[in-house]
Amino acid sequence: MTTPDNMPPVDRLNRFSLASAQIYQILRDDIISLSLSPGTVLSRAALQKRFGTSQTPIRDALMRLEEDGLVDVFPQHATKVSRINIGAVQQALFLRTALEREAVHRLSENPPEEMLCALEDCIKRQRYLADQMELAEFSIMDKTFHKIIFEAARISDLWDLVRQRSGHNDRLHKLHLPLEGRSGQIIEDHAGIIDALRRGDSMGAQAAVRAHVSRSTQNIEAIRAKHGDWLID
Repeated sequence: MTTPDNMPPVDRLNRFSLASAQIYQILRDDIISLSLSPGTVLSRAALQKRFGTSQTPIRDALMRLEEDGLVDVFPQHATKVSRINIGAVQQALFLRTALEREAVHRLSENPPEEMLCALEDCIKRQRYLADQMELAEFSIMDKTFHKIIFEAARISDLWDLVRQRSGHNDRLHKLHLPLEGRSGQIIEDHAGIIDALRRGDSMGAQAAVRAHVSRSTQNIEAIRAKHGDWLID
């Protein structure tokens, strides 16, 4: 298991940026990617050694991660990477569904050609990445697809909110994506959203978004059978 003790030291932090913000983002990425798996103890001493900083920016970064629900802090005891909370996943998906359905509803009235072309480029890239089994890059393009929709609807700040709330979902997605047929289903869903937008079909686009997002919680039992100690209801 990877722990802060055996992770390589981080190159010198950018002295022109807040240290705690940089540490927060690095640790968040490590948690989302499962490089730091659920249940991993985060020793503050080990983190200080890894990042070459004092305790204060480490503490501040961990407080932000606790607010995101990605770590559990036990005072005077330990800080651990949190388990994947299925309830938090469902709430994040509820938020995203509501916002993205409204976004495609607005866009379907007069879908910008530039947006449609950008979405189609995403799908082409995803097909290539799926064929190459480059799942990390595939996941990035998945997020890019939806970010384009939020930006085209001029609600990019709400996309930032969705991303902030998606830590548990991102980890579940990491476990879900390698399952057989999952990447192909995502591509098919994305194509369905584009087709509905091109037709100016608001109801069809909203239904496509709802169906696509709802699939995020499929196969939970298969994941639970393999990683049951990483999940909590």
